[in-house]
Amino acid sequence: MERRTCLGSVGGVLTFDGLRKQYGATTALDGLSFEVAPGQIVGFVGRNGAGKTTAMRAALGLVTPDAGEVRWNGTVPDQATLATSFGYMPEERGLYPKMRIGDQLRFLGRASGMSRRAATEAADRWLDRLGLAERAKDPLDALSLGNQQRVQLAAAVLHDPQVLILDEPFSGLDPIGVDVMLESFTEQTKRGAVVLFSSHQLDLVERVCEAVVIIDAGAVVASGPIDELRRARAGRRLEIAGPVVSSTGWLAALAGVTEVARRNGAVVVELDAAADDQAVLDAARAAGRVERFAPVVPTLAELYREAVPR
Repeated sequence: MERRTCLGSVGGVLTFDGLRKQYGATTALDGLSFEVAPGQIVGFVGRNGAGKTTAMRAALGLVTPDAGEVRWNGTVPDQATLATSFGYMPEERGLYPKMRIGDQLRFLGRASGMSRRAATEAADRWLDRLGLAERAKDPLDALSLGNQQRVQLAAAVLHDPQVLILDEPFSGLDPIGVDVMLESFTEQTKRGAVVLFSSHQLDLVERVCEAVVIIDAGAVVASGPIDELRRARAGRRLEIAGPVVSSTGWLAALAGVTEVARRNGAVVVELDAAADDQAVLDAARAAGRVERFAPVVPTLAELYREAVPR
């Protein structure tokens, strides 16, 4: 799926500015600060208990931080703005289990400021798109967990929010459901909405997001465009392949170069800040035939493991 950053008709920046939140002796947020630009999907990742849900609930006015604030378009949103301009998909099922899903979506649309007709049309459109049109008269708890998750998505996007906040949105979804969810996110960014979602499925975050925010113990430990973070880390590791790796005495003679792995007939080395990759290449070519010499570009999962200590 193509990653996008496009300014649409919505616009606006969501800013988390120095959020702090304490629950007794537990620090949930510790000066958390980052921004999400319009038309951008940002992955929000961290271990369980890192503070992701607390931060997202603060953005929705459901948690009051001890310090700092969340701003939308430069101001702290009031309750009316939160109701009409924000969409939220919680990790726990947040809908009425015994209420018919069609009635429920129409009710939620009206609560978000839509007219009766607009809410009805939007509910019908989303149920059809999500493959649930024939289940409109069923209560929510008659659906599978995956289909309940689809209804939660419809509830979050029904009113075309300017800010979409999603907490573990892929929970319980099969691969087709994941594709539908990702397509829906991209559709929101095309019109310039802000999309922030947390997930432990880093392969999906890497697949769809342009940028990522990694937090630990309530603070940001790494953030920025994923490609830039990967390129910055790639400059420190090299993969060398060819007959030259059959003997690595030449490696031991290089200052600031450490062998970290061997795989598929190649050796992976890590360079410290003072080491010169061209000097490594010269030494390798002097020692034997080099068939491949390239930076090792890490995955998001590898970046995460480096940023978040065990």
